[in-house]
Amino acid sequence: MSSAILTSPPTGTFRVVVGTDVASYILKWHPQFAPPYARIVRGFQLIASFMTLAEMRQGALEANWGERKTDILETYLSDFEIVDSDDGLCSAWAAIRNESLLKGHQISSADAWIATAASLSAPLVTNNTRHYRHLNRLQLVSAPVH
Repeated sequence: MSSAILTSPPTGTFRVVVGTDVASYILKWHPQFAPPYARIVRGFQLIASFMTLAEMRQGALEANWGERKTDILETYLSDFEIVDSDDGLCSAWAAIRNESLLKGHQISSADAWIATAASLSAPLVTNNTRHYRHLNRLQLVSAPVH
């Protein structure tokens, strides 16, 4: 059974894992994607994988952001609880990579780290559902963007 894709977090949850794509849309205030995702995550405890933190910092370096924009990024990221890797998360990552392999799906190392949200019992808010929808037990939340 693959993951269901919801348009809002399930009731009873108070936290969401925000994927790199959604975190970036909101930070840069993408005109099409930021508003619906901001509505989805508003009021929830925001969690990000250490991988999202790394990817966003890498993006800032690649774009040659100056000190002002980098400070804005760091202030934005400080609103997230960052989940670092530990023994349990490493096991979850390995299981996700193995499940993907057994199902004939390629999942990048970075996406597998982000997908460890399943081990946190928190839904993953992402616009890239195709990267994750083959995974069992992972709740996906994506905005209906027009």
